[in-house]
Amino acid sequence: MNLFKRLFVREDDRASVRPLYAAIAAQAREPHWYVEGEVPDTVDGRFEMVTVILALVLIRLDAIGDAGAIPAALLAEVFVEDMDGQLRQLGMGDVVVGKHIGKMMSALGGRLGAYRAGLAGDAPIDEALVRNLYGGTTPSPKALTHVDASARAILDGLNHRSLETLLAGDIA
Repeated sequence: MNLFKRLFVREDDRASVRPLYAAIAAQAREPHWYVEGEVPDTVDGRFEMVTVILALVLIRLDAIGDAGAIPAALLAEVFVEDMDGQLRQLGMGDVVVGKHIGKMMSALGGRLGAYRAGLAGDAPIDEALVRNLYGGTTPSPKALTHVDASARAILDGLNHRSLETLLAGDIA
């Protein structure tokens, strides 16, 4: 039985971060981002919201130190897996999906750096949000303030959670 198991049953190395990723996706779907925050309720807008919340969680995992490194890497893998599935649902084929995934990972890296700098006060967060989350179209000041304040509140909450709590999917 053990040989059979080893040959045909695959362990899910990413299982430990799936509740956390599910919580990230759920947070990104919250209506307030699209209503009060005026984030475009489009495929691109929803992708951008996932990257904002994912970036906040990755910032927290980085602050945890070495113990957060493996979960952060696994979380990035689950993100890629999710985006791959989303692109395929939109009807894209293997060649196109691969190119888009590469662009998405590059986008995540750039946004992570921009949001980290903005939230730390090292760069204007508004510029990063307008450029990325709003695709260069400036929203109302009230919407921008809502997204900025909400993101900071999430990060503050994340900073008070242990790695175990985060992995359980408790991010709000």
